[in-house]
Amino acid sequence: MGRLVPAVTRAFDILELFLDGDGTLSAPDIVRRLQLPRTTVHELLTTLAARSYIVPVEGRQGRYRLGVRTYQLGSRYAEQLDLAQEGQEVARTVADTCGETVHVAVLDGPDVLYIAKVDSTHAVRMVSAAGRSLPAHCTAVGKMLLASLPGAELDARIPPEGELAAMTPNSITDPGRLRTELAAVRAAGTALETMESNADVSCVAAPVRDRTGRVVAALSVSVPMIRWSDARRAELEELAVKGAGELSGRLGFRGTR
Repeated sequence: MGRLVPAVTRAFDILELFLDGDGTLSAPDIVRRLQLPRTTVHELLTTLAARSYIVPVEGRQGRYRLGVRTYQLGSRYAEQLDLAQEGQEVARTVADTCGETVHVAVLDGPDVLYIAKVDSTHAVRMVSAAGRSLPAHCTAVGKMLLASLPGAELDARIPPEGELAAMTPNSITDPGRLRTELAAVRAAGTALETMESNADVSCVAAPVRDRTGRVVAALSVSVPMIRWSDARRAELEELAVKGAGELSGRLGFRGTR
């Protein structure tokens, strides 16, 4: 690998400062935060402005905001994103850490569709496959995704009346009880499934957000009951949140919701 070019590094340091605060900066702000000479900062700002990476803020003399060129680059990056591919890479990292089965799933009508999966390294493990669908209300990823929907959209996918299909004796079949649980999921920010889609497995899941903050997928860790405990649940819940946050970051999300 060749050496880093100091001027280019400093230019990127300046651009990354715009990700914080209200998205505007002045030359004195940059001098103070990066501890760079004033002359250097002014030269870099002039260059970035000439290439439309930053523009002056109207009515706020001496302050800059990101320009259209950064939007164009970000849009091109977003066009090239592949949720399944990115999800597979993150799932691999999470699975390598915990040794359990990791899934990434999206909603498909009233079901969840698994778009990425990495198997557990243990001999006793969950049997599943990417491309498989399951009723959303029976899974941790499904509950996480359903909990993110507006009321009308939830009702369209899961009618508020009638009995829901069961996969095990632990499956939730009452729509009212499901909605109570979804409210708890929204409050907690994570979802739990205890032997509801598989009588021998429990799962924890966390939401994956795109750059707008919308929940577009969920990441789960699945564990056979022989390795399940309250302590293990807490550990894997934290890992699922971390993994989902990593995938959200790859999709452009910046935030803590």
